[in-house]
Amino acid sequence: MQIICGLLTAFLVLIFVRIVLSWFPPGGQLFESIQRFVFAATEWLMGPLRRVLPPVRLGAMALDLSPLVVVLGVIVLQNVLCS
Repeated sequence: MQIICGLLTAFLVLIFVRIVLSWFPPGGQLFESIQRFVFAATEWLMGPLRRVLPPVRLGAMALDLSPLVVVLGVIVLQNVLCS
């Protein structure tokens, strides 16, 4: 069970890294390779969710809520499995 809890925690970290990386413009080979890895590791869950949950319009920009929903879901799953 500890392995599953560790994997869920690692997935949460990857989601937060993806959120932070989305704030910066792409630049540099190292940055882009990290961004590709994080994107590939998280898109399998966030992509389908993004298609179901449209972005919230805030004036001229849109807010993607899929990371928030994934984080909340993983936290609930951790509380159920790891408590």
